Amino acid sequence: MPDQTGTDPLHGVTLKQVLTSLVDTYGWEELGRLIPIRCFQVDPSLNSSLKFLRMTPWARQKVEALYLASLN
Repeated sequence: MPDQTGTDPLHGVTLKQVLTSLVDTYGWEELGRLIPIRCFQVDPSLNSSLKFLRMTPWARQKVEALYLASLN
């Protein structure tokens, strides 16, 4: 079985690191516009957003996709 860790750009990056990077890059307001979910638009906080993203796979996928796009 081939080692896939070298091809996964998210390997070793926590969700908290991903979200913190996006907030630093875009800010909460722009992040809420790019990914229109309530936890980014209404009284956003790192902890409440992390809790929501950990329980909501489709939202987490959108956040990870934006993070990967922001790396390029």
